[in-house]
Formats: sequence, C-alpha cells, structure tokens
Amino acid sequence: MHPRVSSICLGLGLIVCWLVLPLGTGGAVEVSLTDAYNRPLTITQPPRRVVSLVPGVTEMLLALGVGNTLQGVTYYDRVPPGLGKPAVVGGFFRPLTQAVAKCQPDCIFVTDIQREVQERFRDSGIPVIYLKAHTVRDIFAHLRLLGAMFQRGEQAEALCRRIQEKLELIREKVARIPDSRRVRVVRLMSDKEMVVPGDDSFQNDYIRQAGGIPPVLGKKGALVPITLAQWQQFNPQVIFTCGRDLKQAQKLVQQPGWQEVDAVRQEKIFRFPCELTCRASVHAADFVAWLAATLYLKDFADPQNRVRPDAVLASDPLTLDLPYVRQARVVRSRILDFEHKSLSIDFKTPVAVISTLEGPRQGILTVGNHYTPPPCWGISHLLGLAKDRAQVYRVLKKDGQNTSFLFTGADMANLSVQQANFKDLKVYALVTAGVEGNALRLSHDEGRFYEPGTINIILLTNCRLSPRAMSRALLAATEAKTAALQDLDIRSSEQPLTCQATGTGTDNIIVVGGRGPAIDNAGGHSKMGELLGRAVYQGVREAVARQNGITSGRSLWQRLQERRLGLYELVRNLPEASRAQILPLWESVMLEPRYAGFMETAFALSDTSARGQVLDLSAFADYCRLIAQDLAGKPVTEWQTVTFPGELPRPAQMACEAFINGLAARARPGGKP
Repeated sequence: MHPRVSSICLGLGLIVCWLVLPLGTGGAVEVSLTDAYNRPLTITQPPRRVVSLVPGVTEMLLALGVGNTLQGVTYYDRVPPGLGKPAVVGGFFRPLTQAVAKCQPDCIFVTDIQREVQERFRDSGIPVIYLKAHTVRDIFAHLRLLGAMFQRGEQAEALCRRIQEKLELIREKVARIPDSRRVRVVRLMSDKEMVVPGDDSFQNDYIRQAGGIPPVLGKKGALVPITLAQWQQFNPQVIFTCGRDLKQAQKLVQQPGWQEVDAVRQEKIFRFPCELTCRASVHAADFVAWLAATLYLKDFADPQNRVRPDAVLASDPLTLDLPYVRQARVVRSRILDFEHKSLSIDFKTPVAVISTLEGPRQGILTVGNHYTPPPCWGISHLLGLAKDRAQVYRVLKKDGQNTSFLFTGADMANLSVQQANFKDLKVYALVTAGVEGNALRLSHDEGRFYEPGTINIILLTNCRLSPRAMSRALLAATEAKTAALQDLDIRSSEQPLTCQATGTGTDNIIVVGGRGPAIDNAGGHSKMGELLGRAVYQGVREAVARQNGITSGRSLWQRLQERRLGLYELVRNLPEASRAQILPLWESVMLEPRYAGFMETAFALSDTSARGQVLDLSAFADYCRLIAQDLAGKPVTEWQTVTFPGELPRPAQMACEAFINGLAARARPGGKP
C-alpha cells in the first residue's frame, strides 16, 4: 500500500463526497473519499509527485500553487518555465503507461477514456483519481477537493469566489435579455463529423451560463451524433467550435441540408481556444463571459446595460529610471463591466513621439498600452478604434490631445520591461506580445483585416531623439522583433507548415523622443540602435513566453500543434489495421530525444528548403532510411509511399514516411521489441 493513502483508485462523478478531518498534530488533515470500486480512500499527506493526464486538473494545480508537484503531463499542458519541466508522457487520448511509471508518481489524475493507465496502475498502491464534471458546480467541488488534498484550502476558496463573482456578473447581464431574444447555440465538437456535446456535458452548461439555449437530444456523453433532422429542427443561431482552423468547421456545415440553418446563413460561426472550451477548470467563467459577449454583442456594448459603473480599480507602480518620466503605472480599470489593464507612462513636460498607430505627434504628456480582455474584443470592433479609444481615455481621465496609446489583446500581466545600457546611454523597451492568433509572414500571407496591435512595443531612452533617430528606431525595433520571432520559430497562422512569422500583422510601436543629450542616429550600426535592438529582442522573447508559453526549448509536441499537425492526421490515409499498430508506437518513440530531434531536423530543413537554401535532399533521404532501420531494429525491405493531408513540405513528408515504414516493420515479426 502506498504510504500516503489507504486505498488505490478513486473515481469521482457528478456528486463528490469527501470528508476532511483534523489529525491533531502539525495542522495536517485527513481527506476521506470513496473510490470507483466503492472502497475507502484516505489521504493523510499532500501528494508530492503528481502525474496529471487531464489539462484542466493541471490548470487547477497550477492555480492552487502546487505546480511544483507535477512530474508528468500530456503534450496539451503548458507549465510555466519557472516550475521546472515535468516529463511529457504522451497525448490526452493515449498517454503511455511506461512513461507515467518512469515519473514514479504518488498520485495520478485521469479521465474515463484513459483505460490503459487505469488498468496498469489499478493494483499499484498509487491513487488514480478521476474528476468528472457535468456542470460548473462540479468545478467548485473539484477545486475544494484538491485544496483539501494539497492543504491549499484557502487558495481553493479564493479561486471559487473569483469564479463565482464572474459568473454572477454574467447572470446579471443576461438576465436583462428577454426570453424571446435568447439565442440557440450549438457547440460543434469536430470539424470532420457532426457531433455535439451530450445533454449532461459541462459544455452545454457553459452555454446556459452564457444565456444561450443548447439543444436537448436525449443523449448523454462527452460527444454524441446529431442527425440532420435534429439539426434542422433545432435551427442553431450560433455555432462555435475550438482549435485554430475555423475553415474546416465552416466547410463541414456547408454540406447539403446542414447549411439550411440560421447560423450558417448569417455566418454566425465562431472559434474559441481549446484550453477554454474543452476544460472544466479555473477559466470556466472567462469562457462563459467571452461566449455571452459574443452571443449578445450589441447588448454588452450598450453603456445603458452596464451592471457596475466604469471606474479605475487600482494601480501598481512601475520603475523607469528616466528624469523626464513623472510616473509609470499598470492601471486596472472596469469598462463595460469587464476588467481592463493599461500601462500608463506620464511625463513631466510634453515630448514628441512617433507612433505606428497614429504617426508623429507633438506635445504628448502620456503614452501607454491598453489591454482589452476577450469579452470586449467584439465590442471594440463594433465601436471602432476612435470610439473605443475615447472610452478608455474617459475612464483613465486622459486627454486625447496629449495622450498616445497602443491597444492589444495581450494581457498586461505578461508585460516585459527590458533595460539596456552602455556608458551613459540607457534604453527601455516595454513589450506585450501574443502570437497565436494572427502571426503572419509578410510577402506570403494575405492581409484581410485591421485591429489594434498584438505585439506592442514602447521605447524610451535617456536622450532626445531627433525625428530621423525616431524613424531609425522604428526600423531597429522591427528588425529585432522579427529576429526574436524567427529564433523562436513562431509559425505563420495562415501557412504554419511552410512559413515562419515575421510579425503578427497588427503590431505597433511608439518611440518617445525623450529628454537629454541630442541623438540623430538610432540605426543598426549605431550604439543606440544596438541597445534598442537588444532590449526589443529580449522583450519580445520574454513577452511571448509569458503570454503564450512559447520558448525556444519547447517540446516537439508543441511544435507539432503550432504547425497544426497531429499524429492521428498523419496516419489517417493508412489502412485501419496499420493505423492501430503504428499510432501508439509513434507516440511512444517521439518521447525519445533521438527521434524528437530527427523530426525537429525535418522541420528546420523544411523551412530552409522552402527558401531555396537547400536544393539536394539525397543526404537527408539516407538519414531517413537509417532512422527507419533504427526504429525497426532490422533492415526495412518494404517501403511504402504515404499520402499525407495538406501541403506537408517534402522534408517533413520524408521524415513521416521514415517513422511509418520503420514502425510498420517493427510491428511485424522479428521487429524491435
């Protein structure tokens, strides 16, 4: 029996029954539960080596402040770099039992579909915990249970209160919308077949919490099929899905008969991040708010429908050691009922600036960068930049005549402040960055829309920059930003398989003229240009890591997701028997650094080959044959050419063929064990 528990496996359903009892010494508690086999489970000490195969549970553990206990996660999880690097033990649908075992866990969190893991550890003495959520109420129960298990009860209650307060706000707002105007909403669970959440899914509860009406099909489960007759009878007014590719979902609902509903006719099909839609976790209220604001955009944009007054809520000081800066702050404000954050830098006397959003301006007393939260993104588009900006200035009590702001959807909590010095020269770069929504490669991707910036940079120095120097500073900052994106291998959102991004398409920069010794050159060969470039480069890298969790050392699985490649998609055109053999083996070997490095090499070669820098791939073809033989444990005598979906670059195709042929040979008699 494991030293921290008195039983083995726990499965929690809709109703979570548990009991916390004091042990009498040291403030320790005893958490008693009932497992899936109706056996008692008692935890007397917090788990210290956790494997979480459920991204929503991982988020809860991070929010409770016990992320340092994580030893293993799936490749869908993002763990902040400061908490170490837990092992990736495979995917959500088929984690690898041997990889889980190598983590030496004292607690494992699973879902009901991860049967292999449940069976493997059934008699191990290690608790295997299944937290099942059907409604938002279950999220509160799970948080409180985890709080008790890890002795983080106060943190759990604080999280529950914050989630509850956000949900209550949305309830108050949608309560003003009459029943006759409530919107019929469908959550589409796939972009390949018409499946939706079952009646008992938390995803339908999200729709109800947002004031929408989900379908009632008389079927239970995480996802269930919906017939054409049911689809047409329900006649959804809004359809939403998750992921990065909305086009496939749009194509799916354009099939004959399926397109004959209001949502398709009126183009009310939306995409939200998977980490919000697919998880019953700590960000549930954030998604409910975003969904509600999407369903009832005009109501939420109407100032008359505010539940609480617009106001400045608080501010945190920021230190900028420049003599002409009066104060710098990050200000939290409430605008149209949602919390916004603004970087605000006030000057003692007016300065000149050049802004890529507004052009050159004189007499500026304040520059800043304003974060608009997701529920207000649609409102900002509806209002337009001028009205949206005026609303922000009104709440912050700023005069548009002497204020110059940038606007972003990247959270100001992820602001990077970088300083670069040389002798008497001093440079500050203040950067926010988000690159997962609209990163592009200029000269390749099509420009389709405009919105306020996604990578925003404010530059200040302890010198007085001439107009020429400010213009040159824009060039230096842009080149440094692009260098950071290239070194991070940020992918174009339009063509992620073939193109690195050069920016997001909506980036903006403010260069402050400043006060001090006169400088007339900030180009790349000048010391000022060097300092600007260095500060911007580091700022972009840090801001991207904070906002999106993207670092140069990220896992191969994350790089696959960024290219919208999944192993399931890559084997889709194989016979079913071959898929069943190859897929689990492929997931397993990709956890080995040798084979992950091979795939990363293929990705790098794909980019250089597409640029025409590598013309002969014969040496790489030999490398692919060697890898296939290594995978098989014997010579590969049969080599099949595989057709892959999409426009997979040739080196990546060659690498995938090597995996498939090597693993197919391995699965045959005489292959590598």
